[in-house]
Amino acid sequence: MARRSAEALAINGGAKAVTSLECKDVPKIGIEEFIELADTFGFSEEAKAAIRAVIEKENVPSPMLSRYYNPRPSKVKMLEELAMQLFDVPYVLAVNSGTSALNTAYVAAGIGPGCEVIVPGYTFFATVAEVVTAGAIPVIAEIDESLTIDPADVERKITPHTKAIVPVHMIGTCADMDAIMAIARKHGLLVIEDAAQACGASYKGRRVGTIGDFGCFSISSYKITGGGEAGLVMTHDPYLYTRAQNNHDTGACWRPDRYAKEREAGELFCGYNYKLSELEGSVNLVQLRKMPDQVRRWQKTKRQITRQLRHFAGITPQQVRDPDGEVGNHLVFFAPDAQAAEKTAAALAAEGVGASTRGCKSARDWHLYAFWEHILERKSATPAGCPWSCEKNAGLGQDYSPDMCPRTLDILSRAVFIGINQWWTERDCDQIAGAINKVLEAYYEPLDGEIGW
Repeated sequence: MARRSAEALAINGGAKAVTSLECKDVPKIGIEEFIELADTFGFSEEAKAAIRAVIEKENVPSPMLSRYYNPRPSKVKMLEELAMQLFDVPYVLAVNSGTSALNTAYVAAGIGPGCEVIVPGYTFFATVAEVVTAGAIPVIAEIDESLTIDPADVERKITPHTKAIVPVHMIGTCADMDAIMAIARKHGLLVIEDAAQACGASYKGRRVGTIGDFGCFSISSYKITGGGEAGLVMTHDPYLYTRAQNNHDTGACWRPDRYAKEREAGELFCGYNYKLSELEGSVNLVQLRKMPDQVRRWQKTKRQITRQLRHFAGITPQQVRDPDGEVGNHLVFFAPDAQAAEKTAAALAAEGVGASTRGCKSARDWHLYAFWEHILERKSATPAGCPWSCEKNAGLGQDYSPDMCPRTLDILSRAVFIGINQWWTERDCDQIAGAINKVLEAYYEPLDGEIGW
């Protein structure tokens, strides 16, 4: 077969071999995907048919559902910018879950083999799990009557290997950040706030999550603000922010020149892919817009209840570090013992008040350290036993056991939790307060003094 002359190539002025294509481009993502979203929202078949009839008239190209290289304004970026404004913090990174937020903060902060990280014995397991996945060793500390980490026990458990303290703002309240920050400064430690359960809370005028070196949030269906799965990482430090970006997207789409050489030491390392999708970003952008009003409603509702509550012998209200700053989505008090707590919670439930307690229950709950067998038994993802077997971690940590934090077990066994609905009316609040007083008066001796907790 004779060779074709190079002069015949289109690049050299010859005729093009492909002049037109008959196929019609169809968007990769189109109407069917949108209808599935409508189904996820629970619209009826009639409504979905009406939606389809409207959108079939539109000629919409396939949307870009990743935040990077998006021709349209990114909803994820808008979420970050809104968080920067609401939390008054210069750097916010959206990720795909609260757990990813914790891992990103830990890794960006340089936590790894040879490091100990102090966490409270009352928090969801993810707080401590990500210490382990980062290659470090968790040290579990007691909580106090605020249901947050006890600063005195934190200081007792600091060693030369301690790298960071992780205060967790549980059920909408605030840890003692003055004490925690003072301890951290004294010992040269990092502070990484876990604010997964306290989005919108503040401590002495500053939003929780913006006081330490990092703040981590879960913005999801299981938290007071959020839908689906999402997380936020916040910091005031541009270098920590850069490292957080690398950890959340090791593919480096976040970089101005994606494949360029490292601009500063520590910028590039092997990270993960925790990017938040535009779908989740869209939902959680709206959720975060609602947060300030949401918190105001909860705070108002809780105050309407607590100002009517009487004092009783043996009943101790939860220690609230900043009554004006807590979210207010829970009312907690402590009975004299576990049996009394169970009896009180049962009586409240019978009166129509949603109350719960651990009491004497043995039900497994990964918010309580005693059920973290992953940690207590030093479990590993591989037979190699890392990070527990890592040479740099030799001798680190503590002797783990289910009874290692007796004060935490005692406090939680005596706690009575009442969930507060932000939509309760004034009459609803009066009824709830009346029911609480009714039950407590039946079981405990009233104390003279002012009304109001």
